[in-house]
Amino acid sequence: MIPVVSELVTNALLHAGGACTLDLTAYPDSIEVAVHDPSPQAPRMRTPDLNRGTGGFDWPMVNRLSRTTRVTEAPTRGKTVRALLPR
Repeated sequence: MIPVVSELVTNALLHAGGACTLDLTAYPDSIEVAVHDPSPQAPRMRTPDLNRGTGGFDWPMVNRLSRTTRVTEAPTRGKTVRALLPR
């Protein structure tokens, strides 16, 4: 769970204006991680950059470690990125 939380929060801080909210919800067999930030731009898959160090590793990793991921537009502004993790 820690790598997913770390990546989602770090990405929100670096790419979405420096402010975010983290919510964790426990279910009997899973934990939902939800990160809310002010940017409307959703994370995107891209080819990892092995030479110049410009990233591209985080969103694929989050998707591989999670049962599901979902990005929803916030009613006022921004978005919420959710990842459902096995407990």
